[in-house]
Amino acid sequence: MTLLDDSAAHVVSALRPLVSAEATAEALGAAMDAGDLEQAVWVRLFELLDGDGPPPDAARWVRSAVRAEARRARRTAARERPYGAEFSADPADPADPAGGPERAALRAERRRTLRAAVARTPGNCPRLLTAMLSPEDPTYQEIAGELGISQGSLGPMRSRCLGCLRRMLTTEVAAPEHGGKER
Repeated sequence: MTLLDDSAAHVVSALRPLVSAEATAEALGAAMDAGDLEQAVWVRLFELLDGDGPPPDAARWVRSAVRAEARRARRTAARERPYGAEFSADPADPADPAGGPERAALRAERRRTLRAAVARTPGNCPRLLTAMLSPEDPTYQEIAGELGISQGSLGPMRSRCLGCLRRMLTTEVAAPEHGGKER
């Protein structure tokens, strides 16, 4: 990680209150943590500072960047769906019509495949994903404390790790074609 030069440090210190205020104002409407939104804007700003330098109208840029990140979060949230009953059914429950030894074996195999893929992810991803898959269902604050990172870093880090895991599993598991046939 490189240190900021004087001009970048000046931009960061000047924009810190504005980024914080804008992120706090937009976070509720985006159903997003204000810290995660703020961190996403800082990432965009640092990418801009590495390339072209500071924006000419920094305050306008911050407002538009916060709104763009909030829109992205809303689009992402609209596409995410909770797991269905298939993933929460108890295989040991005899009253469960979806149960049975075949389903239990398939669920166990799915869990083994997922855990193996999680172990192969890079960097801190195995620790983060293992904590998130924990049956104790820890909060972001507990996970951040366990990993020794800030709570605001968890959202972007989780997104990167899940993207990596998704890419890994996509290449390993053949998706069925239309009609149920595997490729």
